[in-house]
This record gives sequence, C-alpha cells and structure tokens, in this order.
Amino acid sequence: MDVPNATVMLIEGANRFGLAQLHQFRGRVGRGEHASFCLLVSDTSNGHTDERLKAMVESQDGFYLAQKDLDLRGPGDFLGTRQSGLSGLNMARLSDLVTIEKARREATAIFERDADLRAPEHEALARKLEAFWTVGAADAS
Repeated sequence: MDVPNATVMLIEGANRFGLAQLHQFRGRVGRGEHASFCLLVSDTSNGHTDERLKAMVESQDGFYLAQKDLDLRGPGDFLGTRQSGLSGLNMARLSDLVTIEKARREATAIFERDADLRAPEHEALARKLEAFWTVGAADAS
C-alpha cells in the first residue's frame, strides 16, 4: 500500500499482529502534510494483548518495540520452529553490553583452554551443550 496522503488507518484484530508488523503498518500513514491517526482495534482483551497495544501507544521507537515484543512473547527456539515462548537458553538483554562482553570473554577463555570440553570442570557444560544441540536438531527436523 502506498498512499502518501493517507491520514487514517484502522487495523481490526490488531491483537493478531506482532509489534513489528503493527509498527510497519502505522508507518504507512502520516507521510503527508496532514495530521494522521492509526486506530488499533483488538478482538480480545487480556494482559499480554493489552500490554502489547499499550506499547504501541507509548512509543514509535522500533528498537523499543522489538525489545518489548521479545520480553512479552519470548524468543522461541533458536534452532527449531517455535517462534515465541521461552526457550531453554537464558539470554541477556541485547542492550546489556557489559554482561554480553563478560560472557564472550569467559567463553573464549574456556575455548582456548579446552575446546572439546573434556576437562572434568567442564563436564556439566559439555552435557548442557550436547543436550542443547540434540534438542535443537530434533526441533528443526
């Protein structure tokens, strides 16, 4: 849809769309010189739906909305087909650069000392890694 002077968009069933999609839709109005409105109508009302739509009202920042969507829906499977929900992998926020950098340094140090994770102190880590890849491979098939 490309109507530069569009001033109103009504999205019925807004609860069925992700925040990224809603943000993209909203960006299709208001590109002209006139005031514009994007109306979101939900088919249902529940905590998650209301919180997601409230985020759309509060912000026009796509990065904020992406983080909010991740917080609310979960990352899903990194190796499988599930697109939302909690995975078995715990993650830091993408904005938590201190934790991410510390994890990278620790992982690099372990890899340099024991790339195959054969040392006794890495036995639990090796089991977790094997389980992660086994489950991921099973989910992907």
